[in-house]
Amino acid sequence: MTPHYDITLTVNGERVTAHVEGRKSLVDFLREDLTLTGSHVGCEHGVCGACSVRVNGAVLRGCLLLAVQCDGAVVETIEGVSDSGEIADLQDAFEKRNALQCGFCTPGMLLTAQELLASGKGTDRDEIRDYISGNYCRCTGYHAIVDAVQAVAQARHAASE
Repeated sequence: MTPHYDITLTVNGERVTAHVEGRKSLVDFLREDLTLTGSHVGCEHGVCGACSVRVNGAVLRGCLLLAVQCDGAVVETIEGVSDSGEIADLQDAFEKRNALQCGFCTPGMLLTAQELLASGKGTDRDEIRDYISGNYCRCTGYHAIVDAVQAVAQARHAASE
């Protein structure tokens, strides 16, 4: 019998209390228990980035974290970050530059790109490529994604001057 644990965390600004299996990953908890299906399950080894979520401000792989490890944490999914308007300009740039196709990698890609942009960086194409390199995209070839991130970085930089 697998042990279960009571956890309390804040997900997208809402306090959540649940009774979960000790072996349940964070991404499975979000998808199955909270029906937040924006984060995807890809490789289940932390390689592809499709399961990326923000935990206590850092973008992490939801498949490598157990839900019980996030007891007391603040978790933000693509749904929460999108609903808040934080990434509206990034989403718009992805759409305009056709930086999303099948959409499977897009939530993790957006969270990772936003983390880079929030640091005040992202105007250099090589820097963008390096930062998003842990997020696999099988459709776009990355050029459009880099274009979108760079355009937002430049626009945000210009707006802050």
